[in-house]
Amino acid sequence: MDIIQALAEELKIRRGQAEAAVKLIDEGNTIPFIARYRKEATGSLNDEVLRSLGERLRYLRNLEERKNQVMEVIKEQGAMTQELQAKLMDAGTLVEVEDLYRPYKPKRRTRAMIAKERGLEPLADILALQQLKRPAIEEAAAYIAPDQGVADAKEALAGAGDILAERISDDASCRSHIRAQALKKGSLVSKAKEPGEQSVYEMYYDYEEPVKKAAGHRILALNRGEKEKLLSVHVEAPREELLHYLEQRVVTRENPNTSGFLRAVAEDSLDRLIWPSVEREVRSGLTEMAEEGAIRVFGENLKQLLMQPPVSGHVVLGWDPAFRTGCKLAVVDATGKVLDTTVIYPTAPQNKVEEGKRVVKGLIKKYGITLIAVGNGTASRESEQVIAELLREIKEPVRYVIVNEAGASVYSASKTGAEEFPDYDVAQRSAVSIARRLQDPLAELVKIEPAAIGVGQYQHDMDQKRLDETLKGVVEDCVNRVGVELNTASASLLSYVSGITRTTAKNIVSWREENGPFQNRRQLLKVKGLGPKAYEQCAGFLRITGGSEPLDGTGVHPESYGAADCLLKDLGVDKGQLSRGGIPGISRKVKDSEGTAKKLGIGAITLRDILSELEKPARDPRSEAPGPILRTDVMDIEDLRPGMVLKGTVRNVIDFGAFVDIGVHQDGLVHISQISDRYIRHPLEAVHVGDIVDVEVMSVDAARKRIQLTMRIGKKEEAHGKR
Repeated sequence: MDIIQALAEELKIRRGQAEAAVKLIDEGNTIPFIARYRKEATGSLNDEVLRSLGERLRYLRNLEERKNQVMEVIKEQGAMTQELQAKLMDAGTLVEVEDLYRPYKPKRRTRAMIAKERGLEPLADILALQQLKRPAIEEAAAYIAPDQGVADAKEALAGAGDILAERISDDASCRSHIRAQALKKGSLVSKAKEPGEQSVYEMYYDYEEPVKKAAGHRILALNRGEKEKLLSVHVEAPREELLHYLEQRVVTRENPNTSGFLRAVAEDSLDRLIWPSVEREVRSGLTEMAEEGAIRVFGENLKQLLMQPPVSGHVVLGWDPAFRTGCKLAVVDATGKVLDTTVIYPTAPQNKVEEGKRVVKGLIKKYGITLIAVGNGTASRESEQVIAELLREIKEPVRYVIVNEAGASVYSASKTGAEEFPDYDVAQRSAVSIARRLQDPLAELVKIEPAAIGVGQYQHDMDQKRLDETLKGVVEDCVNRVGVELNTASASLLSYVSGITRTTAKNIVSWREENGPFQNRRQLLKVKGLGPKAYEQCAGFLRITGGSEPLDGTGVHPESYGAADCLLKDLGVDKGQLSRGGIPGISRKVKDSEGTAKKLGIGAITLRDILSELEKPARDPRSEAPGPILRTDVMDIEDLRPGMVLKGTVRNVIDFGAFVDIGVHQDGLVHISQISDRYIRHPLEAVHVGDIVDVEVMSVDAARKRIQLTMRIGKKEEAHGKR
């Protein structure tokens, strides 16, 4: 297989792009580095395409390796033919390879093997030819051998049937056809194991859906229900149609002496050998497809969450709500430094509301707090009511924000949390995390295992290794897209920078603590474990503000400093302007970009990127996204009425819709049919986590805490099922 060509065709890119990307990956370059600093070579392939290419490259190489292993085994058996070798070479998936390998694969002791040991294979061969002039049972009488375990003609015929049934099962084309028909015409069916029992799986108690239409979230729900022993799930296929196909393959001519026997053999092969494994393969394939979709959605949601804009310039009060143990408070300044921590008890059972208000008012006056970040967990509703009352009682312009605290408790109890705040208890760390994730979501959320952030669906039911790899890739891409301030970044944040391992990240922080702030990027080479290759990969993503080299505060890679200096000199521009916010309009001063790039010895794409960085050094791509909704008053679910139009924040996007926070402590669901006036295949085509959207209340069930919303404001309602 020509892997390069296969990658180019699958990803719809040029062969040269695929070839360059593979070469760069094989040389040990990271995806962010290739995407940002090797655009000339790859034709500006972005990080998403490069990650897909990397995954497919691994798969196709594993496929080729498996082909070679299989061919070697078959050759050792002396069974390789030119036709089989050609089929193996042309196989495009591991499933195809395994189908072809099946007849030669060492098996556990089967009924067919036992029959062969008893000398019944010649009988099977004769029966398969369908040329008998007497009934099969009479032909089988010649193979009676009590000493071999064949007591009578009936046993001989049964043994021959077992041999033929296994041959049919091992036929790659038969399996391929039946698998294809199962996917095309099969149905996914589920039944309740205990029909009267109430559960969240009631809609699946008597459920049937075509395999080809099965949605990922329903597949994962069925899997979970089956795992919890509440559902019985199986795949049904058009059995008579499949059996007819096999009979046509086996009964090549009508012979009353053999045809009936061979039809029975085909039925046995289908029911006993082929269908059970094909059903497992179909279920496995559906699960893999569902997991891939869920991981993709989780990754997209995570990316949008991480790329939420920082809320800068505020002293923030982090409020971790609770009942019995009290609400933990942490004050952090505009840089994220912790100024104070305390605990108040305004919620049940203590209900010390006035005392809690006095403490908070004192903190507001003492530290100049302008924002309160309230976690959305237990007692959040009660805390919000206290805060709203408090804000009406003071003159200071303070507002509050409900912050998704998913993962805050994971961080606070983690080794990272303990290392960062060894003198704080778990709850205090959580309050700090809530405040900081408002100030800079990316810098704070990287301290939490991505899967614990909770912006997906069924994440605990899928391949955790695959999920972890994908989500870490998303975090890595986000961190490197934004860039990292070298002299203030935590080890957690640094560990996601291209080319930097967790150990190296800790070594950078240690070097900083021992030697003071980095003055230039070249000093990174003094860090233990950070050699020339790692420096090449990471340097461009690490910023130094106010250092000895102004270019260190930009995204210009050190390998391009010579070109940048020559450019600035030719244009008569003072490099010191970079430290004062950039060089506005510098791109317009370059009249001939092609000629200038050639003169500088760089590509036109690299020149364009350099000019962009010189114009706006270290521009934060997150600044383009909408900020959070700041509130001063509270609303309850009982206040909602159909027809109300509200502004909300998208908290999670899943296959069948989006959950939107409208400020009542219960996210409302916008079903996919209510997201857009145009047809969309997936909600991510129209909305993303963090989007600020206008929604209209369709219905409210306060008892069950269910809110149905629509983004098709003023439009006639559509039934959710009509798509």
